[in-house]
Amino acid sequence: MNFPTDPIAAVSHPDPYTYYAQLRAGPPLAYDERLRLWVASRADVVMQVLAHPSLRVRPPAEAVPRAIAGTPAGELFSQLVRMNDGPLHAAIRPVLQRALGELDLGAAHSLALQVAADLPAQSLDDWCLAMPVSAVAALLGFDAAQWPALVRWTRDFVACLSPLSTQEQLDTASMAPPELLPRFEALMEAARPGSLVAAVCAEARLAGVVERRALLCNLVGLLSQTCESTAGLLGNSIVALAREPGLHAALLAGRAAAADIVAEVARHDPSVQNTRRFVAEPVIVAGTQLAAGNAILVVLGAAHRDPSHNPDPDRFDLARTERHLIGFGHGPHACPGQALALAIAAAGLSTLPRRFELPVRWRYRPSVNGRMPVFNNQET
Repeated sequence: MNFPTDPIAAVSHPDPYTYYAQLRAGPPLAYDERLRLWVASRADVVMQVLAHPSLRVRPPAEAVPRAIAGTPAGELFSQLVRMNDGPLHAAIRPVLQRALGELDLGAAHSLALQVAADLPAQSLDDWCLAMPVSAVAALLGFDAAQWPALVRWTRDFVACLSPLSTQEQLDTASMAPPELLPRFEALMEAARPGSLVAAVCAEARLAGVVERRALLCNLVGLLSQTCESTAGLLGNSIVALAREPGLHAALLAGRAAAADIVAEVARHDPSVQNTRRFVAEPVIVAGTQLAAGNAILVVLGAAHRDPSHNPDPDRFDLARTERHLIGFGHGPHACPGQALALAIAAAGLSTLPRRFELPVRWRYRPSVNGRMPVFNNQET
């Protein structure tokens, strides 16, 4: 099997991890001339980059991707705390962190189990994409009749966020916010006690400084963040059942817990393989002088297999006692929904044997940062 040509091509490669080991053996920060990016692949350097106060999640001169600037999709993107830095985002971030941190994960898992069992789907691919978004929609307070449309609009919006997006995807993406935002507005107005929307609204009132429009956009962001990353985690967990000897039988027999499988997959074969950081002002990182305008490719998939971070990293080990995850981020842009994403994916994996046959073949969806398998199995 040929090696990936570069760290971005590695995302959709059948097995990028030997290549990642070679990256880690190189300099702490290596410059890729073809990509025109600095590359961080060691766990300690990755965490340093993600936590560095002078590094931004977006290029300083391009807060919104050019392809969607000035569109409804671009306006929604500009408000999202995971995608931007700024005073507005700094005010909303703790609101979301507290609301998600106070979730009853047991109740969320139970609700996700029900969603996974009941959700109509024509194929395993459809189910993997729809199940996580539908589960979060249910937690927010949307009823089941609304889930299919929410999934469709969320997928339309998320499709515009990649450099690989087609013009058709870019055009369709801007049709999603005008559909999503009014429905979230109505949900906020009649927030059901105990729902995630009610919890977010309560935290926003306590904070007292959150702009309503920005809060609304970030509620939509809970669906968009869930869409591909949690679908990829669920999909890669299904791949693990097919790839790891005896794992599927152990799950069926109750000798392996879905939650343990998903947690180890999140380390061993994460759905988010890389992210980027941008230099706002001259800075030294890992002994390397970087200039304003430089960009760093942060290879999370390589960092997870760093033996200094996770001993014996290539072994798939459900009993791993110290499992360190970086795929959900580190530092100011760490995902506050890590525990929820793991619970939703575990619910989906628990339900899988009753819905679908185990796949024997898969490929990976073209992407510059997300590792998502594509299956062809039909519902049983």
